[in-house]
Amino acid sequence: MGIFKKLGWFFKQEKKSYMIGIFFLILVAIVQLVPPRIIGVVVDEIAAGKMTAQSLTKWLIILVAAAIAQYIFRYIWRVNIWGTAAKLERTLRTNLFKHFTQMDHVFFQKYRTGDLMAHATNDLSAIQMVAGGGILTLADSMITGGATIVAMALFVDWRLTLIALIPLPLLAVASRILGQKLHVRFRSAQAAFSSMNDKTQESISGIKVIKTFGQEQEDVADFKKQTDNVVGKNKKVYLVDSLFDPAITFIMGISYVLTIVLGGNFVMSGTISIGQLISFISYIAMLIWPMFAIGRLFNILERGSASYDRVQELLNETSEIIENPDAITTPVNGKIEYQVDKFNYPDDDSVALNHLHFEIDKGNTLGLVGKTGAGKTTIFKLLLREYDGYNGRIQFGNADIREYSLNALLHGIGYVPQDQFLFSTTIKENIRFADPTLSDEEVVKAAKLTAIHEDILAMPEGYDTLVGERGVSLSGGQKQRISIARALITNPELLILDDALSAVDAKTEEAILSALKKERSDQTTIIAAHRISSVMHAEEVIVIDDGEIVERGNHSELIQLNGWYKEMYEKQQLEAKLEGGTN
Repeated sequence: MGIFKKLGWFFKQEKKSYMIGIFFLILVAIVQLVPPRIIGVVVDEIAAGKMTAQSLTKWLIILVAAAIAQYIFRYIWRVNIWGTAAKLERTLRTNLFKHFTQMDHVFFQKYRTGDLMAHATNDLSAIQMVAGGGILTLADSMITGGATIVAMALFVDWRLTLIALIPLPLLAVASRILGQKLHVRFRSAQAAFSSMNDKTQESISGIKVIKTFGQEQEDVADFKKQTDNVVGKNKKVYLVDSLFDPAITFIMGISYVLTIVLGGNFVMSGTISIGQLISFISYIAMLIWPMFAIGRLFNILERGSASYDRVQELLNETSEIIENPDAITTPVNGKIEYQVDKFNYPDDDSVALNHLHFEIDKGNTLGLVGKTGAGKTTIFKLLLREYDGYNGRIQFGNADIREYSLNALLHGIGYVPQDQFLFSTTIKENIRFADPTLSDEEVVKAAKLTAIHEDILAMPEGYDTLVGERGVSLSGGQKQRISIARALITNPELLILDDALSAVDAKTEEAILSALKKERSDQTTIIAAHRISSVMHAEEVIVIDDGEIVERGNHSELIQLNGWYKEMYEKQQLEAKLEGGTN
């Protein structure tokens, strides 16, 4: 019953709806007592030879009225109880989704996508059942059972009622033992479902890789192991769950035996009539639902409790990125001073950035180059406040970036990552994602800046062309240019291109960079790249190696150093000449 306490905040909030629902459940329970009573009266009238057509018509009218009343009352309680339960699922789903959007990078490294999806679907459905089926089953079983027991005592015989109820305490003992086992096993089953869900999501996302390497059969076999595990865990749940009904049937069987044996003696002694005994047996039959409902109730509650605990674990997670209550809300603007003495990722002792200091004047362009894994993307992650735990200070304008509100900081930065992500909508909606109210003219302007406009016009639906999931229908270069256009649409104070031109040809790259240089002459740009041609126009270029600056200067100065930069430049120039000669 602990789940009811956990959801107490919601029941208090929606107490009016639940009170109305339970009130009409009580009315249903009362009306349900009418048919067995009428049956007993009719039997006694037939036995006494007093049944007439008028009497039979009267009882039939009462039965029809009782049926109509039950329909109306059931409709009202269903609207109030099930409708309110849907509100709980909506509230929890909204809270959970909002929580996901507020979590940091560490959170999404800790939890897999499929696992989060399972929490947001399967677990929330189980919790909703507590607020719907759980409340209904609890109230209905107590009301129906209580009303039936009262009717048995009032309309038949209180002594026979007490005797028939003797076995029922055994049910409470059995339900407690089985309920505890069910909680543990269902939590394990939900965890197995999360793993299977994650496997499904991962395989669908990586289907091209799976097919390329011919691993379809192996992946199917791996998925079968996951599903077998889910089935096995659920079998253990059903093994416990299936014990409820036999236990209840056995206990109710004892009640029936006691009723028939002792009730028969009461009829023989004249204590009750044969019609009363038939009514009593009908009431015993009505008790079967409340008894079975208890088993169903424990199933619902234990499933809901296990799911609520799993969801609450997510909601209890806190972001490492804490926004200052008195944060600066004015847009970021001005010079950038990057002074990071040391940074290492959580749970990783190796140093990712070490004594990395540089400055960028407003309106200038900074180039970052270095081998893969040197630390270029890590520099950007700190700028975007994906991590705050570093020694040092990053200043934008006259304030540390940690003193700005996240909205003020991130709305002033346009970021194009290495792995471009496009939404499953049109090209137009992808470009103006940050501001859906922007005009078509502004969308076209951004597309022209990134040299993608002509490509878009050549597509079947132009700017209304659907790109497919993650932009599957587009080439790598097209996705990169649309991603850059999306970053430019907000006219950011700082534009970050993280190897965002790697899939475009040299001519297109030059056109994009020239357009950016002209359009963003008074705004700051940082370009990380493997191709020297992407950064050679920058006011300063920094060469990163193992999280440290090993070379710095403009293009001419770096060439004169005869270091890594010059070596890579000459190598790439030679490759370009060879490719040109081959063509």
